[in-house]
Amino acid sequence: MSVRIEPIIDHESYSVNGKEVYKDSNGNWLNRQEFTSQEINAFNNYKKAVIENKAFKKHTAATYSPKK
Repeated sequence: MSVRIEPIIDHESYSVNGKEVYKDSNGNWLNRQEFTSQEINAFNNYKKAVIENKAFKKHTAATYSPKK
């Protein structure tokens, strides 16, 4: 199953397969619904590659597929 991540508000909230993850006032990422391990891994990869990368001015949507 692939994981689709889309920015809602850059650096603040994102949609991971339709489930919202957001950053609280203490800088912690929180989600209202439980994530699968694939969704957690995909978001962590996205966070490293896009959110924490200063080269990205505007965040883009991404799809992560599991290794076969």
